[in-house]
This record gives sequence, C-alpha cells and structure tokens, in this order.
Amino acid sequence: MAQKIIGMLGGMSWKSSAEYYRLVNEGVRDRLGGLHSAQCLMWSFDFDDIAVLQREDRWNDAADLMVEAAQRLERGGADFLIICTNTMHKAYDRLRAAVDLPLLHIADPTAERIKADGHKRVGLLGTAFTMEQDFYKGRLADLHGLDVIVPDATDRATVHRIIYDELVQGKVEAASRDAYRAVIGRLVAAGAEAIILGCTEIMLLVGPEDSPVPLYDTTGLHAAAAVELALG
Repeated sequence: MAQKIIGMLGGMSWKSSAEYYRLVNEGVRDRLGGLHSAQCLMWSFDFDDIAVLQREDRWNDAADLMVEAAQRLERGGADFLIICTNTMHKAYDRLRAAVDLPLLHIADPTAERIKADGHKRVGLLGTAFTMEQDFYKGRLADLHGLDVIVPDATDRATVHRIIYDELVQGKVEAASRDAYRAVIGRLVAAGAEAIILGCTEIMLLVGPEDSPVPLYDTTGLHAAAAVELALG
C-alpha cells in the first residue's frame, strides 16, 4: 500500500529521536507485516544549538532554525511533519505558518487517549519550559478540556535537571528514578488521575511500575499517531 512520508524534526535529543525511529518502523511493520517499514525523512539537530537558545530565552531564534529544517523536509518530499520533542512545540504556530504540510501536534494524541480512558485531572512532567509556560498546558486545557497540574518549584527544578543533565546524555540513574517516583507521588496526592510524560526522554527513566496511576508516554502516542496518518 502507498504510505505517506513522515517528516521528522529530531535530534532534540537524538536519544528520543532514536526511539521515534524505532517506534514508527515497528508500527508500520506491525500493521503491514513482512518486510515493511516506515517511509520517513528526519532532520536531526545538533541539540546543543537548540539548548543554548532555550537557556538564553531566544525562542524566536530557535523557531527560525525549526522553520528552516521544516522547509528542508518539505522540499525533500515529506507529506506531513512531526516535531520529535515536546518543548519545541513552542514553535508549532510558526511552523504551521511556514510550511504547506500538516503538522501533528504531540499533545493531541496524548489528550485524546487520556479522555478516552476517562481521566480529567492530569499531572504534567517535562522540561521547566513545558511545565511552566502556556504553549503546552494551554493546549491541553483549552482545546481538550483537561485540568493540568504541575509539580511545585522544587520538584520542577529536579525534573528539569534530570532531563538535561542525565537523560538527553543517555544516563539513566536509579536515584533519579526514585526522585521521579516521589514527584509522581506528590502529583497523585494533589489529585492527578494520570501523569503525562511530557518530555520525550522521560520514558527512558520511568514506566508503569513507577506510578500508582496511568502514565501517558507522549513519545509512543505521537509515534503511533504518525503511523496511523502515514497509513491512512
């Protein structure tokens, strides 16, 4: 069968982009069988370039890089795009205006699954940018009607530090897993019925056994939605 070509904006970090590549190929194989795999193009950033702009609050400059990469994928023949990171969905509106391709937002398949499972009040883990700014929480609340809670300032700093100092560098530490378990426990005590793993690296650290409530892995759900769109 004809597949749509998935354009993947990756490298933020390459660790999670490698998971995206594995998941979309496994998803196509499982759907079509045999030797089938996904038709995709990936632009992979040097993540340090993006991370510096994030730290310096130069989001417009970061969005410029994202737009340039998206246009490269469009010229290369991609049929639709996915941003293989939660945080850089801050550039989502800029990308939508800059390319004539559908852009599959990572929060949408996540929210749809959460609603289908009957949850309303959700805890959000991610980078400090994702947890504190409105570009992500606002979409979950305004478009999908979810009640989103985030950790307190101390816990947000811990979650953010572990992402940048460990997970994006391929370090998976038992002490950090314990720290995340504690943060999740406090979100559940505050009323969270489910937890969104709102950074594409967090699934490298924690799984269902680490939480008393369901975890929603944005990486897996986003990749599955991309497969569904690619196969029509």
